[in-house]
Amino acid sequence: MAMVDVVVLVAGDGVNRAIPAMLLLLVVLLAGLLGGRLVALGVALVAAIGFAVLLPPIGSPRVEPAEDVAALVLFVAVAAIAGVLLSTIVLSDRRRLSAEQGTVEALLRVDHDRAALLRSVSHDLRTPLATIRAAATDLQGFDHDPAARTHLLDLVIDESERLDRIVGNLLSLSRIEAGALLPERQPVDLAELVAACAARLERATSKLTVEVRAAEGLPLVKVDYSQIDQVVANLLENAARHAPPGSVVVVDVERVGESVRLRVTDQGPGFDPSVRGRLFEPFASATGSGSSGIGLAICKAVVDAHGGTIAADDAPDGGARITVEVPIDG
Repeated sequence: MAMVDVVVLVAGDGVNRAIPAMLLLLVVLLAGLLGGRLVALGVALVAAIGFAVLLPPIGSPRVEPAEDVAALVLFVAVAAIAGVLLSTIVLSDRRRLSAEQGTVEALLRVDHDRAALLRSVSHDLRTPLATIRAAATDLQGFDHDPAARTHLLDLVIDESERLDRIVGNLLSLSRIEAGALLPERQPVDLAELVAACAARLERATSKLTVEVRAAEGLPLVKVDYSQIDQVVANLLENAARHAPPGSVVVVDVERVGESVRLRVTDQGPGFDPSVRGRLFEPFASATGSGSSGIGLAICKAVVDAHGGTIAADDAPDGGARITVEVPIDG
């Protein structure tokens, strides 16, 4: 802006006043483009002083009360409006580009999750289906003794139940994403629920010992029975998947203040540090776990819907420990 004043002062009084006005207006527009609205307003005021100096007689800030004052006011208004308008347009474009970039990133995340879901579902469903097919083929093609026949039928039953749990988790995942995971609360004996769930999963945990330890006098908890049952089933199946054969999985149920706490502890290797921070996110299973990673994510969604908390840490004696707390009164 000083350079504009110097050039015009050197040229003298013969310079058309439109030339310095346009040059100073260009400076204001550049300020609005680079610095934003406040900078544009400030530069417009400074440019107005420079424009007053360039009004005849050049070199003096004195202006004539009629035409020169009108020209000065008009310059200030045009410069300020143009600078602010340009900066607003630039800011709007930046926000739009930022929003578009965020949308693209969100779509990429959705595509990544969809691909992970397809891989997980393919793996989770194919394994039990392969076992069922092999057992059924064996039963159809050979005449087995009663013990072998019973073993093959047990395999079919076990894998069918596993398929049912996988499908149940997938349906729950779809309800979570649709925002339709609403608990239908009723008074529930949580210790009784855990014992019933452990008995139902006896086949899936047959290589382990599941020990349920419930405190005396536990109050009833207002929860959705089927949803909390799914949480317990996922936690037990997760423990069975990672704990070594012959080890003990302990389920403690006790009252803590106005909540009931359920804690599942296994004697496995503990949580993989690479997934500890996102353990309750979908598809965050540890490498080689053979799991889709949606079980714990569903547990968190269900517990959150009940106003409770869920946390994971390493047990003092080694192994993994997951703690769930749900309010007694819902």
